Amino acid sequence: MTTALITGATAGIGAAFARRLAGDGHNLVLVARDTERLRAQATELHDRHGIEAEVLTADLSTDAGIDAVAARLTDRVSPVDLLVNNAGFGNKGRYLDVSTADELTMLKVHCEAVLRLTSAAAGSMRERGRGGVVNVASVAAFLPRGTYGASKAWVVQFTQGAAKDLAGSGVRLMALCPGFVRTEFHERAGMGTGNIPDWMWLDADKLVAAALADLARGRTVSIPDPRYKALMGLVKLTPRSLLGGVTSRAGRTYGPQ
Repeated sequence: MTTALITGATAGIGAAFARRLAGDGHNLVLVARDTERLRAQATELHDRHGIEAEVLTADLSTDAGIDAVAARLTDRVSPVDLLVNNAGFGNKGRYLDVSTADELTMLKVHCEAVLRLTSAAAGSMRERGRGGVVNVASVAAFLPRGTYGASKAWVVQFTQGAAKDLAGSGVRLMALCPGFVRTEFHERAGMGTGNIPDWMWLDADKLVAAALADLARGRTVSIPDPRYKALMGLVKLTPRSLLGGVTSRAGRTYGPQ
């Protein structure tokens, strides 16, 4: 049996990855900040699927938290075969409305933690000649609006570059770029979502199924829904000078308030 480590595992996309991978027979290492919630999740997945679910409490906005997860990823006795870097959050407010401290915390989780954990996992995986890393980004990575999108753009570029450098090593890397997903993400950030059209919402379980299929195909970027693939196709054709104004207006109309 293989082992998958998932950060931000207790809710949303991370929980959907945990359910799917446990159902497929993978042992799990579940990472989040809430120990009680992690233990309840681990017990449920063990009882339902008969897999081993290890709990690792860690705050990835701190060096100690990142170090703890990196140490687990480099454990040679019980190696990790798949890393899902899913932990993340959003700040409510536009640039300069959010404190610099909060922006730096976002960069710590979205960029530094992703870099360090991917490096820890990929190094061990390359030695064994196999493994995979899924770095959860967002379609916001392709739109010139906000520091959240900028951090996710870094995730996409980093993952694509690292995937090229590791080509032929047996280690696959993929950036997962979903749109709006029905999770706790917006609630935790204090963002209202009543103005987002129903057609823009994605189901987390279907998203994960599409993402794992794309990883198996060897794709380095996954946009796991035809609607968002079409939207991002239009984005590529739109001049950047025009796109900034369009995304700003659309964000005010349809984005979380």
